[in-house]
Amino acid sequence: MVVFCAILFNAALMGVETYSGLAAEYRLVLQGAENCCLALFTLEMLLRMGACADRPKAFFRDPWNLFDLAVVASAFVPLVRENTTLLRLLRLARVLRTARFLPHLRILLIAVGRSLPGTASFLFVGALVLYVYAMIGWVCFARSDPGHYGSVGRAMLTLFLLTTLDGLTDAVRAGLQISRLSIIYYASYALLASFVLVNVLIGVVLNSLDEAREMEDEAKRAPAPGAEPDVRARLATARRALDEIEASLPPAADRPERRLEASHTGA
Repeated sequence: MVVFCAILFNAALMGVETYSGLAAEYRLVLQGAENCCLALFTLEMLLRMGACADRPKAFFRDPWNLFDLAVVASAFVPLVRENTTLLRLLRLARVLRTARFLPHLRILLIAVGRSLPGTASFLFVGALVLYVYAMIGWVCFARSDPGHYGSVGRAMLTLFLLTTLDGLTDAVRAGLQISRLSIIYYASYALLASFVLVNVLIGVVLNSLDEAREMEDEAKRAPAPGAEPDVRARLATARRALDEIEASLPPAADRPERRLEASHTGA
């Protein structure tokens, strides 16, 4: 909790430094507070590494530990400390460390990371649709509306802005003055780009969110590295193994000892 408050305090310091008057007047105070926060983060990182001294692989196996270590260690690199822009970006990255203390935020960040491959495919399909409709718009409206469809680039920019349906009414009204068939062009684009593709993107993100929740639940159920498994968990595992063995055995009537008993009874 102390580290969490220090992260929020460090983020507030960055906001104060954006005011040039306050930054100049309290420069030494702000610099001292930043050094105190850095010392606290370094101490916290050393304690966490010391707690995993007997199992260092467990520490470096956790991606959040690697992220925290990179953020803290980068502050001691001379090149970073001398570059104001890099130093501010580094301090801004510390805000993401709050995800370690907030499980729901951690799930969202994991979901965003897992949705990147699907999002890349979505962007490719969206760019393809945008290019096709831009070419059609350039062919149909280049002479009558060169300001919006004078080139493929302008047409793509116009259609990209229409994806949010903002200004679609004006675009349709202007298109109807050129041709009544333009309503088909705008209606099909709005349906495909603003509804179908957007819903596909939402589906990709929601699917990644479910996967992130499952990963978080599995991480909670998994025993700590080096810890003895729970007795109940071992009993449940043994019970499942016995059930699998029993299910693989042939029925009682087909077993050799049952057939032998049946032959003796008949005799």
